[in-house]
Amino acid sequence: MSIEFWGVYILTVFLASIIPGPSMILALTHGAKYGAHKAIATALGNCVASFLQAVVSIAGLGALLAASETGFMVVKYFGAAYLIWLGIGVLTSGEFNLDTSKIEKKDIPSSKRLFLQGFWVAAGNPKAIIFFSALFPQFISADKASACHFALLLGLLTVIAFACMMIYACGGARIKEILKGTTVSSCINKVLGTAFVGLGVSLACSNK
Repeated sequence: MSIEFWGVYILTVFLASIIPGPSMILALTHGAKYGAHKAIATALGNCVASFLQAVVSIAGLGALLAASETGFMVVKYFGAAYLIWLGIGVLTSGEFNLDTSKIEKKDIPSSKRLFLQGFWVAAGNPKAIIFFSALFPQFISADKASACHFALLLGLLTVIAFACMMIYACGGARIKEILKGTTVSSCINKVLGTAFVGLGVSLACSNK
């Protein structure tokens, strides 16, 4: 495959990944609350889910999910409920603390918990599988369908997803530094919590 081919693939995946959505908002939130270093676990969880969704799509199950109204709705409502649950948790967690040094150790989630949050937010979006099912046929042909080609497609997808998550996480950490010492902190949890609830409701109410 030519450099132009892979350039188009990388650009397509990057543009699709960088668009603000539940996973990116989660990365922004974790970056702002716990720092970009802790948000690495969130990004890894998202990448594992995205990788599995991509494998499912390449295996042809994406088309099956697209054709199955029941299967699609089950995954969609699970994802919507999880986002709303996350949003309510943020809304009821009190004032956003911009000074990480003042956060008690017991109040900082473990890397495992952040990983799982990143994983389930990504896994709860059935449209990702549908997207991958539409994406990969554009970059796979019968004469080029090899294990190495598939591995490269999946590897690049995973790396790009991780990079986009970390862009948002670092952005969140940067925003925290900018807002430190201001009175905005009292509103941040309300904005982020409302965003998660809104995304969950939007996902639940969206058409297939």
